[in-house]
Amino acid sequence: MTRPPTAAQRRVIDAADPVTGRLRATDAQLAALVKRGLAFRHPRPPHDHFLTPAGHRMREEVAPAPEAPVESTGSGVFAARVGGEPDAPEAGPSRTREVHSAWQGMLELRRMTNSDGATDRPCGWERTHLVQAAALALEAAGHRPAGRNGTDGYRVRATPQPEAVAVHAADTERLRACAATLEQAGWQAGEHTEPRTRARYLLASPRRR
Repeated sequence: MTRPPTAAQRRVIDAADPVTGRLRATDAQLAALVKRGLAFRHPRPPHDHFLTPAGHRMREEVAPAPEAPVESTGSGVFAARVGGEPDAPEAGPSRTREVHSAWQGMLELRRMTNSDGATDRPCGWERTHLVQAAALALEAAGHRPAGRNGTDGYRVRATPQPEAVAVHAADTERLRACAATLEQAGWQAGEHTEPRTRARYLLASPRRR
């Protein structure tokens, strides 16, 4: 890249999806970002464009992403369901397509940012956005997030432990199904018991190798 991007290109980068880096712009703007090495065109349909690692770095310089974008509102910004949100998006074909696209983008981000190109384990972004990353893996696999009252479906929450999230579910069967999904997505998950309530939950961490 021989010169900095234009103001219009910076706005496109700034507006990229905070989870996947997916871009929305004109064909000319996207082509210009690809030429500069700041974006790439996904090889599979619908051939969306995503930020490259260089594009992600520039986006952080322009406008750092929030630490925990767990809400999904009508702003048009995708956020994985962590369970128990007061204003959750409606389930349906549109949401399913959004989640699938976000997960495909995450796999591509793994391929581009893991040193060996591996897609079977989390990348650096996921390690710094643990709750959102675990929730995306669960939602993409078809698990149902908990509703507002939090009594059904999964709930992903931060923990005081480094590189670990807690996953709660309505019963043991669903909890173990969540564990299997996370392990397939490159996480380590083990069951634990809350001392006070005796409820079972998962402690999950991204696998390093």
